[in-house]
Amino acid sequence: MSRAQEAPATWRELLGREHLGAAVVPAGGVLAGAINIYLAAGLLPTAVAELGGASFYAWNMTVYLVAMVIATMLTARSLSAWGTVGSYLAGFATFTAGSLACAVSPAMAVLLVSRGVQGLGAGLLSGLGFAVVRSAMPARLWTRGTALMSAMYGVGNFAGPALGGLFAQFGAWRPAFAAMAVIGAGCGLVVPRALRGRGDASRDGGAGRVRVPVGSSMLVTAVAGAVSVAAVVAGTLAKTAVLAVALLAAVGFVVHERRSEHRVLPAETYRPGSPLKWVYLTIGVLTFGVAVESFLPLFAQRLAGLPPLVAGFFAAAVSFGWSATQIGSSSVGGRRAVRRLRVVGPLLLAAGLLVQGLVQRTDPPGWLVLVWVPVLFAAGAGIGLAYPHLSVAVLTGTPDPAEGGRAAAAIATVTSLSVAFGTAVAGILVNLGGASMLDSARYVLFGFAALCATGALTAHRAARRERDDGLSPRGRPQAA
Repeated sequence: MSRAQEAPATWRELLGREHLGAAVVPAGGVLAGAINIYLAAGLLPTAVAELGGASFYAWNMTVYLVAMVIATMLTARSLSAWGTVGSYLAGFATFTAGSLACAVSPAMAVLLVSRGVQGLGAGLLSGLGFAVVRSAMPARLWTRGTALMSAMYGVGNFAGPALGGLFAQFGAWRPAFAAMAVIGAGCGLVVPRALRGRGDASRDGGAGRVRVPVGSSMLVTAVAGAVSVAAVVAGTLAKTAVLAVALLAAVGFVVHERRSEHRVLPAETYRPGSPLKWVYLTIGVLTFGVAVESFLPLFAQRLAGLPPLVAGFFAAAVSFGWSATQIGSSSVGGRRAVRRLRVVGPLLLAAGLLVQGLVQRTDPPGWLVLVWVPVLFAAGAGIGLAYPHLSVAVLTGTPDPAEGGRAAAAIATVTSLSVAFGTAVAGILVNLGGASMLDSARYVLFGFAALCATGALTAHRAARRERDDGLSPRGRPQAA
């Protein structure tokens, strides 16, 4: 293997004149979708005061996440039908239309439908981000490009609640959605110039041959819907029952995918001995851990008495660690170093959550509260260490160029599903604590630590399969 293949290129090259448009537009699309996952959480109390419909409150994120998952599965079809420019125009147009509809919604039911439209646009933009990195950039930039896409999720998890809370502070929930519409429209206007002639489906040999995997899409939608419902229904027993339905649908999805000609995941995923399935599982475990952020502000407010804004910034330490660490992680090259990062990442995430659980107290002293920040940052750093290298392993994990776009878009599908699943599981663990918020916090943090630690096993399994297959950690054949 040549040095150019082994070591990723510099950030200066990625953000230079030649590749700037192909980097900034996809990053903007992923960021817009990520911000809107949590933006409405800060706006909804103000919106409910004006529109009513408090019974629909909990369905805000459910509708948005399910729509996102559905749209990510249509990415390959969109690229084959409309190409890169057309797909991005469709994504930003849908996102802008949904945002405008949110801004003028006369009732809560209309707002929820509008959030669904927003989610469709955001999901398409998220799926396109990873697919276009693969098709529009040279292979040496893939690690940097996927690190940039991944960092946008972390930035969005930080910016969404902050912006929502800021607009809500002034009772301006409608202008918040209008501002997102302006951002979406502005990004759409630069698409033709920034992406002209880049990453068309024909470059991957897939033009006109990608069909919508109807059966698989319906099963994934059932999984996403059940998981999202589990996050909002009351009672541990009800949540567990709905999650059991989601798991059955997930098993049905795998069985159907293995037998079908039209899939959400590339065929290589189901080949005996393929490392790709283990790579996807590791990505899922890492992003599953991100869901704990939804409950960290609750623990900080109820246990430490922090005001909502301060508690939100404490929770954002996970996303900040995720985003910041990728800058250094994406510079790492070499087979052994990359494999180590992919295994260490889930372990560091699990260790951070474990320590955070151990230091939880009711009415903790100030110095102990300050300790939470570096601990949560370290947990997020575990995601940042591994995620970009796992993403590149997906981009290069299939030998069929026609399936490359599908493999890349599936990163966004797995990420969205895992966040939704993690949110539902966290809700069940919170309920187990009953009236004790301290017990709830420990159940969530210790439970997530145990589950996230399994990512080290899946990452190790992927590395073993790569060695057996004669592949490098980035998926390319090893030099003799």
